[in-house]
Amino acid sequence: MGEYVISCCSSIDMDEAWAKERQVNVLFHNIFVGQDEYPDNFGRSISTHEIYTRMLAGELTKTSQVNIEDYETSFRKILSEGKDVLHVTLSSGISGTYNSAKLATSDLQEEFPDRKIYIVDSLSASSGYGMLVDDLCDLRDAGKSIDEVREYAEKEKKHIQHWFFVPSLKFLILGGRVSKAAGMIGSVLNIVPLMDVAPDGTLKVIEKIRGKKKVIERDVEMMEKYAEHGTDYDGKCFITEAENMEDAEKLLNLIEQRFPKLQGKVRICHLGPTIACHTGPGVIVLLYHGKDRV
Repeated sequence: MGEYVISCCSSIDMDEAWAKERQVNVLFHNIFVGQDEYPDNFGRSISTHEIYTRMLAGELTKTSQVNIEDYETSFRKILSEGKDVLHVTLSSGISGTYNSAKLATSDLQEEFPDRKIYIVDSLSASSGYGMLVDDLCDLRDAGKSIDEVREYAEKEKKHIQHWFFVPSLKFLILGGRVSKAAGMIGSVLNIVPLMDVAPDGTLKVIEKIRGKKKVIERDVEMMEKYAEHGTDYDGKCFITEAENMEDAEKLLNLIEQRFPKLQGKVRICHLGPTIACHTGPGVIVLLYHGKDRV
């Protein structure tokens, strides 16, 4: 069986220790806060806390995807070592990274005709993207071939559920991830939108709910409906938070009440710099394997 490397970008919102343990090749997005540029290198160059502080102070933020040259450099190093590449990108519904990665492979395929270079569009974001890559590492470690792992990725990516809420859609609207029409939420009425990553990898407002307590309850109700095997679900479950551990713990406690097989198994992750630049603080994301997306 040919040796291969699983690769992804830093918008997986998993920590550096995880990347080293799972032996994943990670390429960095770039972020801009005000006039300053930083690599999204697991918070070493700039923390999400500083990003939020500067966003709330009025500084504009934006991100740039991994460019074709960076992909070529990273992939060439792996291919030169006689290994194949399976790279998983951030959802094409919110980023152009998939197209860039695909373009990078064209010349490399001619340069390394005996090597395999597979690019998978995760149709996922944040730790949902990270969960898919984590699954692929499990399969690799179990001895599955690159073709078997790629086949799993293409099938299972459509089943990773992303349900999230954020106190304000202001930054998602500014970044163009949510339309102004979808973002017309009644803040005076304490309306919190419950959102989902749709089958095409874009972000959608699913329901508008009054109050965080009710949106957390509804989040878990959706999990009861869409998780594999309902409340008997015992697979991976991640909660990703953005300086909002209070709500993350409330959600965790409610999940453990409703899903007894997840007692002590839910992983809390932290939103990374790239995604943070588009959501702002306060976001809570619930991620698990389930049925086809809404």
